[in-house]
Amino acid sequence: MKLSYLKYLCAYLVPVMVLFSLYMGVFFSYGAVIFVFIIVPFIELFTSVDTSNMNKVEEAIAKDDQFYDYLLYLLVPFQFLILAYFLYRISIPNLELYEIIGMTTALGMACGLSINNAHELGHRNTKFEQFLSKLLLMSTLYMHFFIEHNRGHHLRVATEEDPASSRYGEVIYLFYFRTIYGSWMSAWELEKNRLKRAGKSVLSFENEMLVFQIIQLALISMIGIFFGLKVLMCFVMGAFIGILMLETVNYIEHYGLKRKKIGKRYERTLPIHSWNSSHPFGRMIMLELSRHSDHHYIANRKYQLLRHFDDSPQMPTGYPGMMLLALIPPIWFKIMHKQIDKYRTAFEEL
Repeated sequence: MKLSYLKYLCAYLVPVMVLFSLYMGVFFSYGAVIFVFIIVPFIELFTSVDTSNMNKVEEAIAKDDQFYDYLLYLLVPFQFLILAYFLYRISIPNLELYEIIGMTTALGMACGLSINNAHELGHRNTKFEQFLSKLLLMSTLYMHFFIEHNRGHHLRVATEEDPASSRYGEVIYLFYFRTIYGSWMSAWELEKNRLKRAGKSVLSFENEMLVFQIIQLALISMIGIFFGLKVLMCFVMGAFIGILMLETVNYIEHYGLKRKKIGKRYERTLPIHSWNSSHPFGRMIMLELSRHSDHHYIANRKYQLLRHFDDSPQMPTGYPGMMLLALIPPIWFKIMHKQIDKYRTAFEEL
């Protein structure tokens, strides 16, 4: 098996750790969150960045290699296996509170990574891949992301109009409120405008946002009916942890970066408008999400083709470590404002 194949099997490490956490229970139930936020950042502190890119021939071969697609597709049933096993395990009577919390955080790790996988699938052009994206987002109760991210965030990224782009000096805990509410409302507005242009009613099953809410309510209702209120609350909390993971990633990806406004329009999104990380371990686990500069530069590039740009702003460590730093605003501001000063010549005036 090619080395390039093997490295992306790292994307299965978190799902496997989640299943381990659910199966073992007791204190081992915290295994997944320890792996994501302690072990991975620790490893990345002592590993060198990899800024190498494929050449044109390698890109052409990798682009048409279906192994990368199948690896991504199989993460979908893996997520639903995790969800089913979580519902079974968390419904066992007489679990200690610390076990319930541990298993719920494990589900949260799975949901956070599943939103990332849904993000990759949501940028694909086939109905099948987009359907898989929506399935993953359903499992974490964040289906509107499919609409807002593709038609809202990519258009408005690094501007004041984008609820998913964090602003210079903005505390992450305030950002959570702004982005979760703002993104949900933005998705409604995008669907309303799409239907209006097509001459269709907003109050119809043509409205994907309306359909998404019905699907998610149906899922919540079924879990409540078959497993009870306790299990339902744990599922909702696990899904919410996944949502917070996503929005933490959103916070670090574009923090303090702004596109210039030229007349009524903004300049084209460039590699300098997204924070990049080429720390290899986190890249493989998150299917190259941290090569985010290239993703926003050319949104339909498949994950295995994403490139490093020397002129894009670079994070001092990988995404998991930066997510932890973001939760401590004084340290985050001290580190990131130095980084922004370092790249000030590449950015517009803050």
